[in-house]
Amino acid sequence: MSKQAKTLTTVEFRRVLDYVATRKHAARNRGMLMLMYYAGLRVGETASLRIEDIIDNDGAVRREIFLKAEQTKGGHARTVFVSDKLHKELVRYMAVRNYTDTKEKLFYSQKLKSDGFSANSLTQFFHFLYKKAGIVGASSHSCRRTFITNLATQGVGVRVLMSLAGHRNISTTQAYIDINDDMKRKAVELM
Repeated sequence: MSKQAKTLTTVEFRRVLDYVATRKHAARNRGMLMLMYYAGLRVGETASLRIEDIIDNDGAVRREIFLKAEQTKGGHARTVFVSDKLHKELVRYMAVRNYTDTKEKLFYSQKLKSDGFSANSLTQFFHFLYKKAGIVGASSHSCRRTFITNLATQGVGVRVLMSLAGHRNISTTQAYIDINDDMKRKAVELM
């Protein structure tokens, strides 16, 4: 990766959430951010999600999201594990998400007769969202990179990170990890 997306600090992520809360479609936008931040989904994976991917037959939010091969960048199906924090966020979003068919996209677009965001339109959406929130250098990939880096900081092994990210190669995952002073402090304290 030559030019990597910015890894978001907790303060920067909070700033984006605060900005989103003041705007139209706040619940949808928060839901997208939280899904990418707490599960490390790619923008294309997020755009591809349908309501049926998130809720079970009883209407309950799933604890695991199965991404079909056609929903992933590499064409390899995978399971996304839903943390308690993310589960609460998805329950919150689904409580206000009006839909008539579970085949509808999870994250609707404002455009009439639209089937929700495409990967490209969602990438552009995040570009402008971060810009308006005053976060320089952030992109649609920032939440994913932050997800991987934060877990690495907590000591999660690179093989687990690779699996969670849906990478096929450890070197790809390693390139996502932004080494920071907190990681180095924790490392030396292990001695």
